[in-house]
Amino acid sequence: MMKKNVCMFVWNHFTNDARVLRECTTLSEKGYKVDLICIHDPNDPDMKYVEKRNDNFNVYRVRRYPIMFTVLQFCIKNKLVGSVALVLWLFLAYLFPFIIIPLTLLGGIIIKTRLKTVVVRGCIIIRMILKGRMKNYDIYHSNDLNTLPQGYICAKWRLRRKPLIYDSHEVQTSRTGYDSSIYAKMEKFFIRKMDSMIVENHTRAKYNEVLYGFYPNVVHNYPFIQKEVFNHKIDLHEILHLPENEKILLYQGGIQAGRGLDKLIKAVPMFKEGTLVLIGDGRIKPDLEKMVKDMNLEEKVKFLPKVPLEELPQYTKNAYLGFQVLNNINYNHYSASSNKLFEYMMAGIPVVACNFPEIRRVVEGEETGICIDSHKPQEIADAVNKLLENQALRTRYSENSRKASKLFNWEKEKELFVNVYAKVS
Repeated sequence: MMKKNVCMFVWNHFTNDARVLRECTTLSEKGYKVDLICIHDPNDPDMKYVEKRNDNFNVYRVRRYPIMFTVLQFCIKNKLVGSVALVLWLFLAYLFPFIIIPLTLLGGIIIKTRLKTVVVRGCIIIRMILKGRMKNYDIYHSNDLNTLPQGYICAKWRLRRKPLIYDSHEVQTSRTGYDSSIYAKMEKFFIRKMDSMIVENHTRAKYNEVLYGFYPNVVHNYPFIQKEVFNHKIDLHEILHLPENEKILLYQGGIQAGRGLDKLIKAVPMFKEGTLVLIGDGRIKPDLEKMVKDMNLEEKVKFLPKVPLEELPQYTKNAYLGFQVLNNINYNHYSASSNKLFEYMMAGIPVVACNFPEIRRVVEGEETGICIDSHKPQEIADAVNKLLENQALRTRYSENSRKASKLFNWEKEKELFVNVYAKVS
Protein backbone atom coordinates (compact mmCIF):
# COMPACT_ATOMS: atom_id res chain seq x y z
CA MET A 1 0.00 0.00 0.00
CA MET A 2 1.25 3.46 -0.90
CA LYS A 3 2.03 5.48 2.22
CA LYS A 4 0.47 8.87 2.87
CA ASN A 5 1.81 12.43 2.95
CA VAL A 6 1.36 13.94 6.42
CA CYS A 7 1.30 17.62 7.38
CA MET A 8 1.85 18.13 11.11
CA PHE A 9 1.62 21.44 12.98
CA VAL A 10 3.24 22.39 16.30
CA TRP A 11 3.29 25.80 18.02
CA ASN A 12 6.95 25.96 19.00
CA HIS A 13 10.44 26.09 17.46
CA PHE A 14 10.80 22.29 17.51
CA THR A 15 14.10 22.27 19.34
CA ASN A 16 13.13 20.36 22.51
CA ASP A 17 9.73 18.82 21.76
CA ALA A 18 10.39 15.17 22.55
CA ARG A 19 6.88 13.89 21.86
CA VAL A 20 6.58 15.48 18.42
CA LEU A 21 10.06 14.25 17.52
CA ARG A 22 9.09 10.68 18.44
CA GLU A 23 5.87 10.82 16.48
CA CYS A 24 7.41 12.29 13.34
CA THR A 25 10.33 9.87 13.47
CA THR A 26 8.01 6.89 13.87
CA LEU A 27 5.81 7.91 10.96
CA SER A 28 8.84 8.47 8.74
CA GLU A 29 10.20 5.02 9.65
CA LYS A 30 6.85 3.50 8.68
CA GLY A 31 7.09 5.09 5.23
CA TYR A 32 4.87 8.14 5.73
CA LYS A 33 6.17 11.37 4.19
CA VAL A 34 6.06 13.87 7.07
CA ASP A 35 6.33 17.65 6.86
CA LEU A 36 6.36 19.36 10.27
CA ILE A 37 5.38 23.03 10.25
CA CYS A 38 6.57 25.04 13.26
CA ILE A 39 7.81 28.56 14.15
CA HIS A 40 11.19 30.14 13.48
CA ASP A 41 13.04 31.89 16.31
CA PRO A 42 14.55 35.17 15.04
CA ASN A 43 16.80 35.30 18.13
CA ASP A 44 18.57 32.09 17.13
CA PRO A 45 20.96 32.82 14.24
CA ASP A 46 21.70 29.11 13.77
CA MET A 47 18.08 28.03 13.41
CA LYS A 48 17.16 26.95 9.89
CA TYR A 49 13.89 27.66 8.13
CA VAL A 50 14.09 24.27 6.41
CA GLU A 51 15.61 21.17 8.00
CA LYS A 52 15.78 17.66 6.59
CA ARG A 53 15.75 15.09 9.42
CA ASN A 54 15.66 12.03 7.16
CA ASP A 55 14.41 11.03 3.71
CA ASN A 56 10.79 11.04 4.91
CA PHE A 57 10.85 13.79 7.53
CA ASN A 58 11.24 17.52 6.84
CA VAL A 59 10.86 20.51 9.16
CA TYR A 60 9.56 23.86 7.88
CA ARG A 61 9.65 26.91 10.13
CA VAL A 62 7.49 29.93 9.33
CA ARG A 63 8.54 33.51 10.07
CA ARG A 64 7.49 34.71 13.53
CA TYR A 65 7.15 38.45 12.90
CA PRO A 66 5.56 40.33 9.99
CA ILE A 67 8.13 42.02 7.75
CA MET A 68 6.86 45.47 8.87
CA PHE A 69 7.69 44.62 12.50
CA THR A 70 11.09 43.23 11.55
CA VAL A 71 12.04 46.42 9.67
CA LEU A 72 10.88 48.70 12.48
CA GLN A 73 12.67 46.64 15.14
CA PHE A 74 15.86 46.62 13.04
CA CYS A 75 15.75 50.39 12.68
CA ILE A 76 15.17 50.92 16.40
CA LYS A 77 17.87 48.43 17.41
CA ASN A 78 20.44 49.99 15.09
CA LYS A 79 19.42 53.58 15.86
CA LEU A 80 18.44 54.22 12.28
CA VAL A 81 15.07 55.82 13.00
CA GLY A 82 16.51 59.31 12.98
CA SER A 83 18.59 59.01 9.84
CA VAL A 84 18.29 56.42 7.07
CA ALA A 85 14.86 55.22 8.12
CA LEU A 86 13.51 58.78 8.29
CA VAL A 87 14.83 59.60 4.82
CA LEU A 88 13.35 56.38 3.44
CA TRP A 89 10.04 57.03 5.17
CA LEU A 90 9.83 60.61 3.82
CA PHE A 91 10.56 59.39 0.32
CA LEU A 92 7.88 56.68 0.45
CA ALA A 93 5.40 59.01 2.15
CA TYR A 94 5.90 61.53 -0.63
CA LEU A 95 5.22 58.87 -3.30
CA PHE A 96 2.38 57.03 -1.52
CA PRO A 97 0.99 59.35 1.20
CA PHE A 98 -2.40 57.64 1.49
CA ILE A 99 -0.76 54.26 2.09
CA ILE A 100 2.47 54.87 4.01
CA ILE A 101 1.16 57.37 6.58
CA PRO A 102 -1.85 55.25 7.71
CA LEU A 103 0.31 52.11 7.78
CA THR A 104 2.91 53.89 9.92
CA LEU A 105 0.27 55.06 12.39
CA LEU A 106 -1.28 51.61 12.50
CA GLY A 107 2.12 49.96 12.98
CA GLY A 108 2.95 52.31 15.86
CA ILE A 109 -0.35 51.60 17.58
CA ILE A 110 0.08 47.86 17.18
CA ILE A 111 3.65 47.81 18.49
CA LYS A 112 2.76 49.93 21.54
CA THR A 113 -0.37 47.96 22.52
CA ARG A 114 -1.49 44.40 23.16
CA LEU A 115 -2.62 44.25 19.56
CA LYS A 116 0.96 43.29 18.73
CA THR A 117 0.47 39.80 20.18
CA VAL A 118 -2.79 39.31 18.30
CA VAL A 119 -1.29 40.45 15.01
CA VAL A 120 1.88 38.38 15.41
CA ARG A 121 -0.05 35.22 16.28
CA GLY A 122 -2.53 35.84 13.52
CA CYS A 123 0.25 36.18 10.96
CA ILE A 124 1.88 32.96 12.18
CA ILE A 125 -1.42 31.11 11.81
CA ILE A 126 -1.89 32.44 8.28
CA ARG A 127 1.65 31.44 7.28
CA MET A 128 1.11 27.95 8.71
CA ILE A 129 -2.14 27.58 6.78
CA LEU A 130 -0.55 28.75 3.54
CA LYS A 131 2.34 26.33 4.04
CA GLY A 132 -0.08 23.53 4.87
CA ARG A 133 -1.98 24.08 1.62
CA MET A 134 1.06 24.23 -0.66
CA LYS A 135 1.31 20.44 -1.07
CA ASN A 136 -1.21 17.70 -1.60
CA TYR A 137 -1.25 16.15 1.88
CA ASP A 138 -3.35 13.10 2.73
CA ILE A 139 -3.53 13.58 6.52
CA TYR A 140 -3.29 16.64 8.78
CA HIS A 141 -2.13 16.46 12.39
CA SER A 142 -2.52 19.30 14.93
CA ASN A 143 -0.50 19.20 18.13
CA ASP A 144 -2.52 21.01 20.81
CA LEU A 145 -5.28 23.58 20.56
CA ASN A 146 -3.16 26.43 19.20
CA THR A 147 -2.66 24.58 15.91
CA LEU A 148 -6.12 23.03 15.65
CA PRO A 149 -7.56 25.94 13.60
CA GLN A 150 -4.69 25.58 11.09
CA GLY A 151 -5.31 21.85 10.78
CA TYR A 152 -9.06 22.31 10.46
CA ILE A 153 -8.83 24.93 7.72
CA CYS A 154 -6.25 22.95 5.75
CA ALA A 155 -8.07 19.62 6.10
CA LYS A 156 -11.72 20.61 5.86
CA TRP A 157 -11.99 23.83 3.85
CA ARG A 158 -11.71 22.03 0.52
CA LEU A 159 -13.87 20.06 -1.91
CA ARG A 160 -12.26 16.74 -0.95
CA ARG A 161 -11.86 16.82 2.80
CA LYS A 162 -8.82 15.20 4.40
CA PRO A 163 -8.55 13.41 7.77
CA LEU A 164 -7.56 15.56 10.75
CA ILE A 165 -5.91 14.18 13.90
CA TYR A 166 -6.02 16.26 17.08
CA ASP A 167 -3.09 15.36 19.37
CA SER A 168 -3.73 17.10 22.70
CA HIS A 169 -0.58 17.04 24.83
CA GLU A 170 -2.25 19.12 27.55
CA VAL A 171 -5.68 19.57 29.11
CA GLN A 172 -6.66 22.65 27.13
CA THR A 173 -9.62 23.61 29.34
CA SER A 174 -7.55 23.68 32.57
CA ARG A 175 -3.89 24.61 32.15
CA THR A 176 -1.49 27.43 33.00
CA GLY A 177 -1.91 30.46 30.75
CA TYR A 178 -5.25 29.29 29.33
CA ASP A 179 -7.59 30.88 31.88
CA SER A 180 -9.93 32.53 29.37
CA SER A 181 -13.15 30.70 28.54
CA ILE A 182 -12.41 31.25 24.84
CA TYR A 183 -10.08 28.22 24.83
CA ALA A 184 -12.76 25.87 26.10
CA LYS A 185 -15.20 27.24 23.52
CA MET A 186 -12.61 26.84 20.75
CA GLU A 187 -11.90 23.23 21.63
CA LYS A 188 -15.60 22.40 21.92
CA PHE A 189 -16.17 23.85 18.45
CA PHE A 190 -13.25 22.16 16.70
CA ILE A 191 -13.32 18.81 18.48
CA ARG A 192 -16.44 17.70 16.62
CA LYS A 193 -14.79 18.42 13.29
CA MET A 194 -11.68 16.25 13.60
CA ASP A 195 -11.46 12.56 12.73
CA SER A 196 -9.37 11.21 15.60
CA MET A 197 -8.06 12.46 18.92
CA ILE A 198 -5.00 11.46 20.99
CA VAL A 199 -4.31 12.17 24.67
CA GLU A 200 -1.37 11.03 26.78
CA ASN A 201 -3.02 8.95 29.52
CA HIS A 202 -6.27 7.39 30.68
CA THR A 203 -6.93 10.00 33.38
CA ARG A 204 -7.12 12.63 30.66
CA ALA A 205 -9.08 10.34 28.37
CA LYS A 206 -11.77 9.92 31.08
CA TYR A 207 -11.83 13.68 31.59
CA ASN A 208 -12.36 14.13 27.85
CA GLU A 209 -15.19 11.58 27.92
CA VAL A 210 -16.98 13.57 30.62
CA LEU A 211 -16.58 16.81 28.65
CA TYR A 212 -17.35 15.61 25.13
CA GLY A 213 -18.90 12.17 25.38
CA PHE A 214 -16.22 10.07 23.68
CA TYR A 215 -13.06 8.28 24.79
CA PRO A 216 -10.00 9.34 22.72
CA ASN A 217 -6.98 7.25 21.78
CA VAL A 218 -4.34 7.01 24.52
CA VAL A 219 -0.66 7.21 23.54
CA HIS A 220 1.58 7.60 26.59
CA ASN A 221 4.45 10.06 26.72
CA TYR A 222 7.23 7.49 26.95
CA PRO A 223 10.77 8.23 25.68
CA PHE A 224 12.99 6.34 23.28
CA ILE A 225 15.11 3.62 24.84
CA GLN A 226 18.44 5.29 25.57
CA LYS A 227 20.99 2.50 25.35
CA GLU A 228 23.94 4.87 25.09
CA VAL A 229 23.11 6.48 28.44
CA PHE A 230 24.70 3.57 30.28
CA ASN A 231 28.12 3.73 28.63
CA HIS A 232 28.62 7.45 28.07
CA LYS A 233 27.79 10.59 30.00
CA ILE A 234 28.72 14.24 30.23
CA ASP A 235 30.57 15.00 33.48
CA LEU A 236 28.32 17.43 35.34
CA HIS A 237 30.67 17.49 38.31
CA GLU A 238 33.40 18.90 36.11
CA ILE A 239 31.09 21.39 34.39
CA LEU A 240 29.78 22.69 37.73
CA HIS A 241 33.13 22.42 39.54
CA LEU A 242 31.72 20.01 42.11
CA PRO A 243 33.69 17.33 44.01
CA GLU A 244 33.45 13.91 42.39
CA ASN A 245 31.60 12.46 45.38
CA GLU A 246 29.02 15.26 45.53
CA LYS A 247 25.48 13.93 45.04
CA ILE A 248 23.61 15.70 42.23
CA LEU A 249 19.89 16.16 42.91
CA LEU A 250 18.47 16.85 39.47
CA TYR A 251 15.52 18.65 37.97
CA GLN A 252 15.37 18.75 34.18
CA GLY A 253 12.64 20.44 32.18
CA GLY A 254 10.92 23.78 31.74
CA ILE A 255 11.49 26.41 34.44
CA GLN A 256 7.83 27.41 34.60
CA ALA A 257 5.26 28.42 37.19
CA GLY A 258 3.37 25.62 38.92
CA ARG A 259 6.16 23.06 38.64
CA GLY A 260 6.98 23.23 42.34
CA LEU A 261 10.47 24.62 41.81
CA ASP A 262 10.08 27.36 44.41
CA LYS A 263 9.12 24.73 47.01
CA LEU A 264 12.03 22.60 45.87
CA ILE A 265 14.47 25.46 46.47
CA LYS A 266 12.90 26.13 49.88
CA ALA A 267 13.59 22.48 50.75
CA VAL A 268 17.31 22.73 49.91
CA PRO A 269 18.48 24.03 53.35
CA MET A 270 16.92 20.89 54.88
CA PHE A 271 18.87 18.49 52.62
CA LYS A 272 21.56 16.70 54.61
CA GLU A 273 23.87 16.70 51.60
CA GLY A 274 23.88 17.11 47.82
CA THR A 275 23.60 19.92 45.26
CA LEU A 276 20.36 20.77 43.50
CA VAL A 277 20.93 21.18 39.74
CA LEU A 278 18.21 22.58 37.48
CA ILE A 279 18.64 22.05 33.73
CA GLY A 280 16.28 24.06 31.56
CA ASP A 281 14.96 27.51 30.73
CA GLY A 282 11.68 29.31 31.25
CA ARG A 283 9.90 32.45 32.32
CA ILE A 284 10.46 32.15 36.07
CA LYS A 285 14.14 31.28 35.89
CA PRO A 286 15.30 34.84 36.76
CA ASP A 287 12.93 34.83 39.76
CA LEU A 288 14.32 31.50 40.98
CA GLU A 289 17.91 32.69 40.51
CA LYS A 290 17.09 35.76 42.62
CA MET A 291 15.43 33.53 45.22
CA VAL A 292 18.57 31.39 45.44
CA LYS A 293 20.73 34.48 45.85
CA ASP A 294 18.47 35.97 48.53
CA MET A 295 18.60 32.67 50.45
CA ASN A 296 22.41 32.48 50.10
CA LEU A 297 22.15 29.11 48.36
CA GLU A 298 24.45 29.76 45.39
CA GLU A 299 26.75 26.94 46.54
CA LYS A 300 23.90 24.44 46.90
CA VAL A 301 21.75 25.29 43.84
CA LYS A 302 23.11 25.39 40.29
CA PHE A 303 21.38 26.38 37.05
CA LEU A 304 22.21 25.16 33.56
CA PRO A 305 20.49 26.16 30.28
CA LYS A 306 18.41 23.66 28.36
CA VAL A 307 20.37 21.14 26.34
CA PRO A 308 19.54 19.37 23.05
CA LEU A 309 17.23 16.39 23.45
CA GLU A 310 19.75 13.94 22.08
CA GLU A 311 22.32 15.03 24.69
CA LEU A 312 19.99 15.18 27.69
CA PRO A 313 20.33 11.49 28.76
CA GLN A 314 24.08 12.02 29.11
CA TYR A 315 23.37 14.73 31.69
CA THR A 316 20.65 12.75 33.46
CA LYS A 317 23.00 9.86 34.17
CA ASN A 318 24.99 12.07 36.58
CA ALA A 319 22.13 12.36 39.07
CA TYR A 320 21.73 10.62 42.41
CA LEU A 321 17.98 11.24 42.19
CA GLY A 322 15.50 13.24 40.09
CA PHE A 323 12.56 15.51 40.88
CA GLN A 324 9.07 15.71 39.40
CA VAL A 325 7.27 18.00 41.83
CA LEU A 326 4.39 19.55 39.90
CA ASN A 327 1.90 21.55 41.95
CA ASN A 328 -1.84 20.97 41.75
CA ILE A 329 -2.77 24.35 40.27
CA ASN A 330 -4.99 22.96 37.49
CA TYR A 331 -6.24 19.68 36.09
CA ASN A 332 -3.50 19.66 33.47
CA HIS A 333 -0.86 19.32 36.19
CA TYR A 334 -2.92 16.96 38.32
CA SER A 335 -3.41 14.53 35.41
CA ALA A 336 0.14 14.73 34.02
CA SER A 337 2.45 11.81 33.32
CA SER A 338 5.31 13.90 32.06
CA ASN A 339 8.22 12.84 29.91
CA LYS A 340 10.90 13.61 32.51
CA LEU A 341 9.55 10.92 34.85
CA PHE A 342 10.39 8.27 32.26
CA GLU A 343 13.67 9.94 31.30
CA TYR A 344 14.83 9.50 34.90
CA MET A 345 13.67 5.89 34.69
CA MET A 346 15.71 5.27 31.53
CA ALA A 347 18.82 6.45 33.34
CA GLY A 348 18.11 4.34 36.43
CA ILE A 349 17.52 7.42 38.58
CA PRO A 350 15.11 7.16 41.56
CA VAL A 351 12.58 9.98 41.83
CA VAL A 352 10.98 12.20 44.40
CA ALA A 353 7.62 12.87 42.79
CA CYS A 354 4.26 14.52 43.37
CA ASN A 355 1.42 12.33 44.58
CA PHE A 356 -0.82 12.66 41.49
CA PRO A 357 -2.68 9.66 40.00
CA GLU A 358 -0.71 8.94 36.82
CA ILE A 359 2.66 9.67 38.41
CA ARG A 360 1.82 7.68 41.56
CA ARG A 361 0.68 4.76 39.42
CA VAL A 362 4.16 4.45 37.93
CA VAL A 363 6.36 5.46 40.87
CA GLU A 364 4.64 3.38 43.54
CA GLY A 365 3.48 0.62 41.22
CA GLU A 366 7.01 -0.03 39.95
CA GLU A 367 8.74 1.08 43.19
CA THR A 368 11.00 3.59 41.49
CA GLY A 369 10.91 6.37 44.09
CA ILE A 370 8.93 8.22 46.74
CA CYS A 371 5.69 10.16 46.25
CA ILE A 372 5.14 13.22 48.45
CA ASP A 373 2.94 16.29 48.82
CA SER A 374 4.81 18.55 46.42
CA HIS A 375 3.39 21.68 48.04
CA LYS A 376 5.33 21.02 51.27
CA PRO A 377 9.11 21.65 51.25
CA GLN A 378 9.48 19.58 54.42
CA GLU A 379 8.05 16.46 52.73
CA ILE A 380 10.35 16.99 49.74
CA ALA A 381 13.33 17.24 52.10
CA ASP A 382 12.29 14.17 54.12
CA ALA A 383 12.10 12.05 50.95
CA VAL A 384 15.48 13.32 49.72
CA ASN A 385 17.12 12.63 53.07
CA LYS A 386 15.63 9.15 53.17
CA LEU A 387 17.29 8.33 49.84
CA LEU A 388 20.53 10.00 50.91
CA GLU A 389 20.76 8.02 54.13
CA ASN A 390 19.50 4.66 52.87
CA GLN A 391 21.83 3.61 50.07
CA ALA A 392 20.24 0.14 49.84
CA LEU A 393 16.81 1.68 49.24
CA ARG A 394 18.22 4.03 46.62
CA THR A 395 19.92 1.10 44.87
CA ARG A 396 16.69 -0.93 44.85
CA TYR A 397 14.73 1.97 43.33
CA SER A 398 17.48 2.44 40.75
CA GLU A 399 17.37 -1.22 39.71
CA ASN A 400 13.56 -1.10 39.55
CA SER A 401 13.78 1.98 37.33
CA ARG A 402 15.92 0.17 34.79
CA LYS A 403 13.55 -2.81 34.81
CA ALA A 404 10.52 -0.55 34.40
CA SER A 405 12.13 1.24 31.46
CA LYS A 406 11.66 -1.97 29.47
CA LEU A 407 7.89 -1.50 29.89
CA PHE A 408 7.55 2.28 29.67
CA ASN A 409 9.27 3.14 26.40
CA TRP A 410 8.35 4.46 22.97
CA GLU A 411 9.40 1.28 21.17
CA LYS A 412 6.40 -0.45 22.74
CA GLU A 413 4.03 2.51 22.77
CA LYS A 414 4.55 3.64 19.17
CA GLU A 415 2.41 0.80 17.77
CA LEU A 416 -0.63 2.42 19.40
CA PHE A 417 0.28 5.66 17.67
CA VAL A 418 0.74 4.00 14.28
CA ASN A 419 -2.67 2.30 14.68
CA VAL A 420 -4.33 5.73 14.93
CA TYR A 421 -2.93 6.56 11.50
CA ALA A 422 -3.92 3.18 10.11
CA LYS A 423 -7.53 3.85 11.10
CA VAL A 424 -7.78 7.34 9.60
CA SER A 425 -5.99 6.20 6.44
